[in-house]
Amino acid sequence: MDKINLDTIDLSQNPPAEEPGRQYYFMAKCRKYTETFEKKNGHRPAFFIQTFGCQMNARDSEKIRGILTVIGFEEAVSEETADFILYNTCTVRENANLKVYGRLGKLKHRKEQGQELMVALCGCMMQEPEVVEKLKTSYRFIDIIFGTHNIFKLAELLDSCLAQKELSKHEMIIDIWKDTDLIVEDLPDSRKYPFKSGVNIMFGCNNFCSYCIVPYVRGRERSRQPEDIIREIRRQVKDGVKEVMLLGQNVNSYGKNLEQPITFAGLLRQVEKIEGLERIRFMTSHPKDLSDELIEVMANSKKICRHLHLPVQSGSSRLLKIMNRHYTKEQYLQLVEKLRNAMPDIALTSDIIVGFPGETEEDFEETLDLVRRVGYSSAFTFIYSKRTGTPAAAMKEQVPEDVVKERFDRLLNAVQEQASAFAKKAEGTIREVLVEEVNSHDPSLVTGRLGNNMLVHFPGCAAEVGKLVTVKLEECKGFYYYGHELTGV
Repeated sequence: MDKINLDTIDLSQNPPAEEPGRQYYFMAKCRKYTETFEKKNGHRPAFFIQTFGCQMNARDSEKIRGILTVIGFEEAVSEETADFILYNTCTVRENANLKVYGRLGKLKHRKEQGQELMVALCGCMMQEPEVVEKLKTSYRFIDIIFGTHNIFKLAELLDSCLAQKELSKHEMIIDIWKDTDLIVEDLPDSRKYPFKSGVNIMFGCNNFCSYCIVPYVRGRERSRQPEDIIREIRRQVKDGVKEVMLLGQNVNSYGKNLEQPITFAGLLRQVEKIEGLERIRFMTSHPKDLSDELIEVMANSKKICRHLHLPVQSGSSRLLKIMNRHYTKEQYLQLVEKLRNAMPDIALTSDIIVGFPGETEEDFEETLDLVRRVGYSSAFTFIYSKRTGTPAAAMKEQVPEDVVKERFDRLLNAVQEQASAFAKKAEGTIREVLVEEVNSHDPSLVTGRLGNNMLVHFPGCAAEVGKLVTVKLEECKGFYYYGHELTGV
């Protein structure tokens, strides 16, 4: 269905029972508030969204931004100038929670000073019952709390909040779903970049890695229908999008729970056929589900970028088993060999944990060996931290902090060495670059990305942002390049 025109909604009637019509009804109701606010204050109410965490959260924030924009809010230039502040939270690591509590402390001070301010929290952190209890006790000024499964309900929750304010009442509105099979299509969104976009293809995770909280806060895997995904991408391409990032906690298991199952490779074949779409990316891929079919589709594609994020977490088969990763070091290296044979120029990136409980020096050396054999173009390296609610948090043999720090530094050096060597290979070559922005440090330069996700800076102007141009990579600086655009190529 097409998105609904709010002007056609009869607010004298009860809201529809079905989604997304129900949410558009509440968007229309909330717009009455923004119109009244503007008449009174001479400007529309402003919102500010702070997004913590992964690209899934970033995409959720685009949907939130879209809903608020349709309602009639404008985006604030800073948190200090906002009338409505929303934190989209992450809880993968406990220090992410601490950041949110710190920000809330500042908002509490503003509220105590008498500022008219609405505050909402959503995202993964809100799926933890103990967090919500703490918020109810210590941060009573918060207006709305909702989770990962009902982002689409923002307008309905906001309407309830505004109704309370009209009566000069304040009662924290909490709407947390433990899990859901519901996927609501055709709601507004507002992209950060007009020329590229994330597209959710599935939600949740079934893997239960022993260190990870995600399955508990994002729920079980549920895939969108392929026709809904294709329709969304076609709309985006019509709106100027050249590159899409297909998003899921484990895109390689896409489609398994559909009534008419389809593989992720099968979905990619359909996305490839969309006219006007020039680049396809995706993340994240779990090694245990990386199929030969997917490698073949990537190798034969003219649009799928030669970049694969393939988290390994550890090079020790012993630790991988304890982590519940369902592959060994040898199996991972076999996948890398298949990928390199099919696509010699592919850039591989990864996530690696240092200091997992029980990690020995021998285990760590296995990780270093894997890093050197794979030759990553970059890797996200993390020091293990206990995550309450996961099996790993209760494991004994926690590695001493000084040992972890020393290993982390060694790993970082190994990754940087391999990444620099990988980047150096492309020096002097001619590549296609998607221009993303004017360089913030030198306005005479623009910055873009290669298909392998590496950055390139070269002379250009704002008119080139969003365009694919041909660039010669003149100088490799380790993790990025300087180059110049070739015209008439």
